[in-house]
Amino acid sequence: MRVLVTNDDGIHGPGLAILETIARSLSEDVWVVAPDEERSGAGHSLTLSNPLRYRKLGDRRFEVSGTPTDCVVMAVRKILPGMPDLILSGVNRGQNIADDVTYSGTIAAAMEGTALGIKSIALSQVSGIHNNGESFAVAAAHGPAIVKKLLAMSFGPGTLVNINFPDCRPEDVAGIEVTRQGKRDQNFLLVDERVDARGNAYFWLGFAREKGNPPAGTDIAAIFNRRISVTPLHMNLTQVDALESLSAALA
Repeated sequence: MRVLVTNDDGIHGPGLAILETIARSLSEDVWVVAPDEERSGAGHSLTLSNPLRYRKLGDRRFEVSGTPTDCVVMAVRKILPGMPDLILSGVNRGQNIADDVTYSGTIAAAMEGTALGIKSIALSQVSGIHNNGESFAVAAAHGPAIVKKLLAMSFGPGTLVNINFPDCRPEDVAGIEVTRQGKRDQNFLLVDERVDARGNAYFWLGFAREKGNPPAGTDIAAIFNRRISVTPLHMNLTQVDALESLSAALA
């Protein structure tokens, strides 16, 4: 089995080594193709107005001057000797739950794999909810067994799996919960305005760390309750329930 490992935190991202270990617990044929620098928040974007370059860093290890989506395309179309059987994306530094899913380069890499017909899984290590420090201990401890179980099943066409590990000690994990994508009940995207040495304003975008009150069964609620969240996501974004009313309105 050939496994492609990628991420959006970049080739030197701290979670990439964890994901490589998970991949090598499944197969000896592991390839790493990741961005040459951090591309967090890149979403499902392609680099179209600039050329792409890739560089070999070691045996089956490459960096690409583009987004996570670019990395998957380059890996499948150019770098690897054949199609991978599995794509693992992550382990992201920080959660990819609720609204995060639409921004995430980690999720986007798995989306691109799914669009290419490859079984794809995104993995993220939550931070800043239960603990403020960065630790990939839960992903390292629980990731291999979960991925092995997912390998044994079919996701169905157009479906990828999004895993989020709570930020607690591995022994404090309360279980695994299959969830639906949640929705934050607060304004979570912040604009931090600052002033440079010449008196000109500049801005940092960031995310609030406030807890909301998510409904049971969502990825957010699972993480708040120290449970590993496993969410099936689908590439088809059609809101089926709106089809009939739209058809009637436009008749």
